[in-house]
Amino acid sequence: MAWLYLFFAGLLEIGWAIGLKYTEGFTRLMPSLLTIAAMAASMVLLGLALKTLPIGTAYAIWTGIGAVGTALLGIALFGDPATVARLACIGLIVAGIIGLKVVT
Repeated sequence: MAWLYLFFAGLLEIGWAIGLKYTEGFTRLMPSLLTIAAMAASMVLLGLALKTLPIGTAYAIWTGIGAVGTALLGIALFGDPATVARLACIGLIVAGIIGLKVVT
C-alpha cells in the first residue's frame, strides 16, 4: 500500500507544481486553493508512505515522479523545449525511479 500512496503523492506533486503556474503568484483564488490542496494531499500521502518505506528511497521517487511529470507537462502545456538532451535526462530520472523501486 505504501507504494500506491507514494505514486499518488507523486502525481499530486505534479499537480501542485503545474498549479503554481496557474496561480499567477497566488493572485488567482481557485487555482491557488487547488494548488494548496494538492500540496497538502501530496504531503499526507508521502507521510503515509514513509511509515514503511525508507526516507531516501521514498523522497527520491516522490521528487522524481514530480520532476518527470512536470517536465513533460511543461513541454506539452507551456511549450518548454523538447530537445534530445532534455528528454534523455528525463529518461535518466525515470531509470533512477525504476532502479530505486527494484532495489527496495
